[in-house]
Amino acid sequence: MKVAIVGAGLVGSTAAYAMTIRGSAREVVLIDTNAALASAHAEDILHATPFAYPARVRAGGFDAAEGADVVVLTAGVAQQHGESRLALLGRNAAVFADIIPPVLRAAPNAILLVATNPVDIMTEVALRVSALPAERVIGSGTILDTARFRALLGEMLDVSSQSVHAYVLGEHGDSEVLAWSSARVSGVPLDSFAGAPLSAEVHARIDAAVRRAAYRIIEGKGATFHGIGAGLARLVEAIRDDERAVFTVSLLTPEFDGVRDVVFSLPRVLGAAGVLRTLEPELSAPERAELRRSAALLKEAATALGG
Repeated sequence: MKVAIVGAGLVGSTAAYAMTIRGSAREVVLIDTNAALASAHAEDILHATPFAYPARVRAGGFDAAEGADVVVLTAGVAQQHGESRLALLGRNAAVFADIIPPVLRAAPNAILLVATNPVDIMTEVALRVSALPAERVIGSGTILDTARFRALLGEMLDVSSQSVHAYVLGEHGDSEVLAWSSARVSGVPLDSFAGAPLSAEVHARIDAAVRRAAYRIIEGKGATFHGIGAGLARLVEAIRDDERAVFTVSLLTPEFDGVRDVVFSLPRVLGAAGVLRTLEPELSAPERAELRRSAALLKEAATALGG
């Protein structure tokens, strides 16, 4: 598996490090307009390989992406304190128009994995610019929000987060929807596992902790990168091994409750060819209404961009 990462900032370099430490890829190429930055990260990460897995880690121009199986797009302007992800749209859309054509000339058969925020709209931008089939243009979507939800539920219930099956759907951002009604612990409904229905206060506290996590982290250290770096590595592994595992990634969805052709997150089956299938978890009527509102918000933003 060869992975090219376009954007050697905090997210791109952390993703490269996570892929190297986890053994996600045998070759990782970092590409950035700041060639010195990309080279420095590549050299530093290469020095970690004796402690992890054998891998070739290097930097280069767009031609260095030749033969890549996956191209991860992390390039863009960083989110500022207090700035919503949707507010980033105008500042990041033009970046993709510059970087996607040359990277696809080098790696025409690659799957595009988008992490640049606002990730749902940027995934749609990548789809338009690349003209690739929708199943090969995948946004990281709410994989990190879902991981946050599961981690917090695991802590509260004193159980491994890997045994918690719960999803965050819709926008990776302020309108995201925590799907409480379909949450399970190894197949057991959440309230049954807890021994009593979870209170509205518990729901509100965890909802706020998940929904506002990025803002808190950005306020404390300037950016979020460890969680998403590990998440991107995990997605690469699912593609590499044709796992057909389920992740809440962002993809062009033909229709959801009357909202047509919208890019947002639902549980999707991911394998070597990209997204193979989309699932719809059990939702309460209020959750479904919230998810429709999230889809409509994203559709409105994409339309304003010219979709």
